[in-house]
Amino acid sequence: MADTHTKIGWIGIGRMGHAMAERLARGGADLTVWNRTPAKAEPLAALGAKVARELRELAACDIVYVMVSTWDDVKEVVGGANGLLSGPHSPKLVVECSSISLEGSAELRALLSARGVQLLAAPVSGNAKVIKAGRLSFVCSGPKAAFDSARPYLEAIAPAAIYVGEGELARIVKICHNVFLGVVTQSLAEITVLAQKAGVPRHAFLQFMNQSVMGSTFSRYKTPAFVNLDFKVTFTPTLLRKDLDLGLDAARRFEVPMPLASATRDLVQTLIGRGMDDEDFAKLIVLQAQSAGLVLDPENVPVDDGLA
Repeated sequence: MADTHTKIGWIGIGRMGHAMAERLARGGADLTVWNRTPAKAEPLAALGAKVARELRELAACDIVYVMVSTWDDVKEVVGGANGLLSGPHSPKLVVECSSISLEGSAELRALLSARGVQLLAAPVSGNAKVIKAGRLSFVCSGPKAAFDSARPYLEAIAPAAIYVGEGELARIVKICHNVFLGVVTQSLAEITVLAQKAGVPRHAFLQFMNQSVMGSTFSRYKTPAFVNLDFKVTFTPTLLRKDLDLGLDAARRFEVPMPLASATRDLVQTLIGRGMDDEDFAKLIVLQAQSAGLVLDPENVPVDDGLA
């Protein structure tokens, strides 16, 4: 890792934030973390991290990472009455990793710039399990110098940190990524249900797909959920709907037709409306099966998720 004299702050110790900050702590970073529920940050103290009781404590850090759920959360933790900028001091650089809109990112950049703070937009591809497997990816935009400063710490968390240019370009890449996530999952659900209704076991069909040229890291990763109906949350339908909405908003702005994304957004909304929002968005396969008059049962077959 880079110079351990650089002080790193971390805001947000949810599923993703905890796994990401843990990699920094294990790498020996001088790390101070904050979470709305302090108890969730305490396990990182055993790895050498300091736990802040107030957000303004992180203003003494050189680089502060933010990993929270929504734009409203970002505004609160950075610019709120008790936020990062609520005291007289400011960090040099904020690395914002949440999935937020282009407009929100631009507003955040202006807010930070007024305090002399640079912003690196750095959303990610992956979830907590992907982080633990060392497969997370960052896409970054903002001043190139900011990227160069943050890069050693980004690469301590993930093997890939891709710089795509100035401004908010990383946000549009992340939005495109998550739209594709929804569309691909729905498509995979449709063909898996079709194969099963014709008599093919889900595990056999997906094993074939994963070994074919159509297989991918993602299709392998979702195979256990589709085969054994283990819908432990990695990403909720509500969060996927938010990102599909961001994608469709961007499509209207840039006048790009997105019929598949629009249809997928409506299916995710149906999933939520039927009370399936408390589990993983892979439950799209259950909704698809219901639409086909099929009741799914777990196949209870050991399958590889490709991350071992």
